[in-house]
Amino acid sequence: MPVTMPDDRPEAPYLELLVRGAPAEAYERPVLRARADKAPADRLAALERAKLLALRVRGELEGRRRREAELSALYETAHDLAGLRDLDAVLQAIVQRARSLLGTEVAYLTLNDPTAGDTYMRVTDGSVSARFQQLRLGMGEGLGGLVAQTARPYVTESYFHDPRFQHTHTIDAGVRDEGLVAILGVPLLLGSGVIGVLFAADRRARVFEREQTALLGSFAAHAAVAIDTAHLLAETRTALAELEAANEIIRDRSRVIERASEVHDRLTELVLRGGGVHDVADAVAEVLSGSVEFLEVDEAPAAAVDRSRADGHAVRDGEEDWVAAVSAGGELLGALVLRGHPRLDPMDQRTLERAAMVTSLLQLARRSAGEAEQRVRGELLDDLLDTPDREPRLLRERAARLRADLDTPHVVLAAGIEAPDTGTPAAGPGAAHGSGPGGAHGSGPGGAHGSGPGGISGSRSGGAYGGGSGGAPAEDAEGRRRLWSAASHLAVTRHGLAATRDGGTVLLLPLADRDTADALARRTARQLGTAVHAAVTVGASAPVPAPAARPGEVAAGYAEARRCLAALRVLGRAGEGAAAEDFGFLGLLLAGTREGAPDGTGVQDFVTRTVGAVIDYDERRGTELIRTLDAYFAGGMSPARTKDALHVHVNTVAQRLERVGRLLGPDWQSPARSLEIQLALRLHRLASAVGY
Repeated sequence: MPVTMPDDRPEAPYLELLVRGAPAEAYERPVLRARADKAPADRLAALERAKLLALRVRGELEGRRRREAELSALYETAHDLAGLRDLDAVLQAIVQRARSLLGTEVAYLTLNDPTAGDTYMRVTDGSVSARFQQLRLGMGEGLGGLVAQTARPYVTESYFHDPRFQHTHTIDAGVRDEGLVAILGVPLLLGSGVIGVLFAADRRARVFEREQTALLGSFAAHAAVAIDTAHLLAETRTALAELEAANEIIRDRSRVIERASEVHDRLTELVLRGGGVHDVADAVAEVLSGSVEFLEVDEAPAAAVDRSRADGHAVRDGEEDWVAAVSAGGELLGALVLRGHPRLDPMDQRTLERAAMVTSLLQLARRSAGEAEQRVRGELLDDLLDTPDREPRLLRERAARLRADLDTPHVVLAAGIEAPDTGTPAAGPGAAHGSGPGGAHGSGPGGAHGSGPGGISGSRSGGAYGGGSGGAPAEDAEGRRRLWSAASHLAVTRHGLAATRDGGTVLLLPLADRDTADALARRTARQLGTAVHAAVTVGASAPVPAPAARPGEVAAGYAEARRCLAALRVLGRAGEGAAAEDFGFLGLLLAGTREGAPDGTGVQDFVTRTVGAVIDYDERRGTELIRTLDAYFAGGMSPARTKDALHVHVNTVAQRLERVGRLLGPDWQSPARSLEIQLALRLHRLASAVGY
C-alpha cells in the first residue's frame, strides 16, 4: 500500500516514489508541480533538498540490489561450472555467463598457444562474423594481446580511436566485421601465468564501470580454475568411474595447490627477510606435515643424493624418507631430507624440490657473502707460510676476527684433486698394495714384507715407483676451483684457514682432543671428495702446537704435508688421506726435521751411504746398474729372471752384477746388506718423487 504523509511535508511524495521504485525522472515532478502552483521559495528549496536525498537513497538501494544480483549470478556461475566436465561446455558456459552478467551484446574468450607464442579465439557468444571468430592475436597486438602479455585488465570505450595498444590490419578488420566499439578484457590467471583472456563487448560506445571490471575479473578467476579443472578431468577421465571420484581428485588438487602456494609465499618471505636454510626446512616441514632437515654433504645419504642429483628430482630413501639434492653449478652443497612420508604427492614432491632450489640459492648467497672472509683467511695463511717472522699478537688479532684460535694445536693439510681415470690405487702386479712380485706389501719375491728373498723396491710394472696406474694430479682448472671452494667452506665451518698454493690447496685446521693428524687427513679427503664429486688426496703434517706462537712451523708442516701427498700418489693411494705417522718407518723420513738440517737429510745420507757409488757410476757412465739391481731383487735374485725382465743376455746381467760387487763390496748379497740395499733403492725412488 502507498505510504501517505501530510501534504505539507516536502519528503512525503519522495518516500512514496521510493516505495514504488519509480524511475529517476519521476523525482522531478513534485518540484515542477510546486513551481506550477507558485509555492513559496522556502517550500521549493525544501523540495529540492528532499529530492536530492531521495535520489541518493534510490541510488544506494539500486547499487545494493545490483551487487546482490551480481554476487548471486557469480555464485550460480561458479556452482554451474563446478559440475561441468567437458572442456567445450565449460568454455561455452563461461562466455555465456560473462555476457549475461554484464549485459553486453558479445562475449568471447581467447586462450594462449605456448607453441605458437600467440593467443587465439576459442569461444564466442553473440558473434556473427566468421572472420572475427577465427582471429589470432600476437602477444602485445590489439587489446587482447596486450591483456595476455601484461596480465592486467584493459577497457576501451571506442576501440578504433584508442591509441594505447597496437592496431593491426587483421585484428581491426575482424573487429570491424563484428561491429564492436566498446571492449573490456580481463586475464584468465592460473597461478602466476596467463592462460587466456575473457572479453565483454558492445557494438556501441559504452563506459564500463570499475565495479563491472572487478566483477568480470572475479568471474575470470573462477573461469581459469574451471578451465584447469576441465583439463585435469579430461586427462583422467579413463580412470574415473563416478563423479564422486572426480570431485575428490579436484578437492585434493586444490588442497595441494594451496599448500604449494603457502610454501611459495613463506619461502619468498624467508628470502626477503634474510632467513637461512634451516628456516626453509622448518617452513616446508610445517606445510608437508613432516620432519625436514638440511644435511651437509658429508652427512647426507650418498646414494640417494647421487640419484636425486642425476634425476633432478626428489627421490625416495628407504621406506619413509625423501631426499632432494641441493646443488648449483655442478657442485653439491647438501641435501633436504623429508622424513615420515611413505608416499608423497607429485605436487608435494615438487614443493620439496623447489625448497631445495631455494636452499641452493641461499647457500650460494651465503657463499658469496663469505668470499671476502675466505680471501682474508687465505691471506692470513699465506702470511704464516711466507713470512714466519710476523708479530704473534697481530696474528692472533687477525685470527680472532675470523673466529680462529691459533694458540691451539693445528694440522697443515695439502690437498690435490685427482683425474677421473686415475683417482684409485693400482691393483695390478707390483702395485703399492698388490700381491705380485716387487709390490710394497706383496707376498712374492721382492715384497717388503714377503717371505722370499729380495728387497723393497721391485721393478715390475706397477711398483710403488714404477709406471702403474696410480693416482696423478689433475690439471683441470675447473676441478681445482671446485676443490678450493670446498676447502674454503670446510675451513669456515671448522674455524680454520685455507689458501691456494702450488697448483693445489693448503688448509690449516684445528686438531680436536683425542683426534690425530692421520684421522683428520682421511676425514678431510672424504669430505672434499664428496663435495667436488671426485677423488681428492690429502697429506697431513704432524700437529703444530701453536701456530701463532711459532709460525715458522706452519711452513715446515706444509712441506711435510706435500711430501705425504706425493708419497700417497707414488704408493698408489691417490684419493686417500694420511699423515707421516701412517707410513711407518717411511714416515720418519717423510717428516724430515722441523729445526736444524734441511728436510730429507736423513734420507739422502742413507741412500748415499748404501748405494751412492752405484748411482754415481750410472750418472757418469750412462749405465743401468740401478735398474739392474731393481730387476735382480724383484726376480728373487735370479739372473735368468733378471735377464727376462731387462730383455738382455744373461752374460750382460752377470757383467753388471760383477761391476756392482766391485762398487758395493763382496758382501753386498748377504741378507743384511741386501735388505739395506733394497731399502735404499726404494727410498731413492721415493725421494726423487717427493722432491728431496
